[in-house]
Amino acid sequence: MIYKQFADLKLSALGLGTMRFPTVGEDPAAVDMEKTREIVDHAFRNGVNYFDTAWFYHAGKSESVMGEILSAYPRESFYLATKFPGLDPKNLEKKEDIFEEQLKRCRVDHFDFYLFHNVSDKTIDDYLNPAYGLLDYLLEQKKKGRIKHLGFSTHASNGQFVRFLDAYGAHMEFCQIQLNYLDWNYQAAGEKVRILNERNIPIWVMEPVRGGKLAALSPEHLVKMKAIRAEESPAAMAFRFIQSQKGICVTLSGMSNLAQVKENIATFSEEKPFTEKELQAIFEIADDMVAQNALPCTACRYCEEKCPKKLPISQIFAEYNATRRVTGENVPTACISCKQCEKVCPQEIKIASVMTYLKERKNA
Repeated sequence: MIYKQFADLKLSALGLGTMRFPTVGEDPAAVDMEKTREIVDHAFRNGVNYFDTAWFYHAGKSESVMGEILSAYPRESFYLATKFPGLDPKNLEKKEDIFEEQLKRCRVDHFDFYLFHNVSDKTIDDYLNPAYGLLDYLLEQKKKGRIKHLGFSTHASNGQFVRFLDAYGAHMEFCQIQLNYLDWNYQAAGEKVRILNERNIPIWVMEPVRGGKLAALSPEHLVKMKAIRAEESPAAMAFRFIQSQKGICVTLSGMSNLAQVKENIATFSEEKPFTEKELQAIFEIADDMVAQNALPCTACRYCEEKCPKKLPISQIFAEYNATRRVTGENVPTACISCKQCEKVCPQEIKIASVMTYLKERKNA
């Protein structure tokens, strides 16, 4: 395992994200504990020491799952990260209760890393609102030793991203961004990397394989990728892209089965960054993928947890991206355009409008 120096810590370059654990059936809250324990244990015993969870993951069960599993290991042998759930503005008025509940769920007396969750164009005004006092509260917890390192995750446009850094950057020790070769230009992730490097803020990476999309390429793109490095899998190539960038400390992967854990650990046994020529070829493939991709969904399923009709939104979008149509039960006839889904979508997709369009196409 590659390790990265952060302050006085050595963090595994590969971190385990806990948003995509195996479940029993389709209910995201029904985490398969036996399989999940196997995933976490194999990762831990093979050098992964960074574990990332959040209040919302697995319909609110992820923190408790990690608390139960990690309690089997010495507390000083791993680093645990979670986040303040400001995606729902009502939570800002309950920050004290939520923080205490997170400690209880995770069965710890402190968090090694704590983040403002998803600073975005929709959440930034609430996060920066001094009336809520969130920053002051989190800094107080840091003084008490209940937060060791404070940072933020973001899906914001770069203008709002800089606005947050200008306001709170002096207190932010790290920043977690969506970074992969598809989003380098598509969502201007490369500019975020540049800005963070300029400000000497270490970078954490989420969605390195874009919800699995970059691990399951079309036959056309797979041939082009193999022409760059025949010996590497598509997932490994996505991670090699991250290894090619400056300032990266931890790369998170939401591994959902043991095979993925084993493959990713093997990839992170060494660094093999791309050459400039290889990067150019990767970007050409990315441009072609963007031209063919209609909806930038990463299948995080935040939207599905908020949907009152329990629509399989990520499944609908996956079919549409693959075929430019939806069929059968995927036609979203039950959508009531309440837009609850849009409030939590990290990719800022206008989900209700897409659903209306798909219903109209069905009826045309």
